[in-house]
Amino acid sequence: MRRDERGLAVSVEAAVVLPALVLFIALLLSLARYALAEQDVGSAAAAGARAASLERSTAGAREAANAAVGQNLSEHNVTCLETSLRVDAAAVSRPLGERGNVTVLVGCRVSLADISLPFIPGSVSVTAERSSPVDPLRGR
Repeated sequence: MRRDERGLAVSVEAAVVLPALVLFIALLLSLARYALAEQDVGSAAAAGARAASLERSTAGAREAANAAVGQNLSEHNVTCLETSLRVDAAAVSRPLGERGNVTVLVGCRVSLADISLPFIPGSVSVTAERSSPVDPLRGR
């Protein structure tokens, strides 16, 4: 093989390997975005459940959970295209001495528009459900 032909083989290999490497890196970025969003939405659900469990009324618990989830998502720079929130706060109105949990379910649709690949969707939905106990001996 002549010296000129070896240089051509290297450029052909680079032309084959480079697109596969770019696709692999883009796939890793998409998976990382999903994992971080899942972690942040879980953290927001936990913060919402904790805030709701400290309230004295069901309506107050829902408002506190909504505020805590919104604040937590904004602190983690998570931009949701759509956000859903379900709060089960029936335990805050139980009689003194009864145990119960407040449960918060947060759903968030996260955009992947900045990571554009043909086989990756434009957005993914992430949901997380967390519970927090209500103090059975708290004052009313």
